[in-house]
Amino acid sequence: MNTDVLENLELSTEELLQQGIAKGTSYQDYRVLMDNLAAEGEATGQNVSEDMVNYTLLNQRRMKRLDKTLKIDQETTDMIKGYTGKKVTWLVLTESWCGDAAQALPMINKVASLTENISLKLILRDENIDVMNRFLTNGAMSIPKLVMVDDASGKVVGEWGSRPKIAQQMVVDYKNEHGTLTPEFKEELQVWYNKDKGQSMLNDLLELLALK
Repeated sequence: MNTDVLENLELSTEELLQQGIAKGTSYQDYRVLMDNLAAEGEATGQNVSEDMVNYTLLNQRRMKRLDKTLKIDQETTDMIKGYTGKKVTWLVLTESWCGDAAQALPMINKVASLTENISLKLILRDENIDVMNRFLTNGAMSIPKLVMVDDASGKVVGEWGSRPKIAQQMVVDYKNEHGTLTPEFKEELQVWYNKDKGQSMLNDLLELLALK
């Protein structure tokens, strides 16, 4: 185990999060990264296989489309703009090849951009394993993972991930019945995402902010 890893094990969760926030990128810069990776036939992460490159290209197209098509109704927009809770940072762990991240990040960005009380920062999971290991989902390094940090205290005040609750229940039910996720189920999940149009993601974020 190298010295950096040992030092990070000794850091508090709050200290690790502050490190993550400091080196986090904006959504706009992440989108530029996605465009560049797609153009160059590359992917983020430790396993840059042909599959991961293909997923990255698919996700780049998906995010570009969702940035244009996702909608938040006026009543909800006004509610978010009127958010008067603590100023927070949404620190999100992601990777270019993650299909669930491509579905979630555009709506996360749309919500965060409606209020100055939310800052959004993105970091790559495989470059921040020390942070990821503090926020496992059922023991797994599932992404995307959103950690909501109170800017004033540095404390964690909420978490979300790695799918909207409805989609997550679909996954759990399918795994319980079939043991593993098949390509057919993954296609079915994408159909659900397309029909849902980000509204379940939006509802989860409103609950995270205690606006619903």
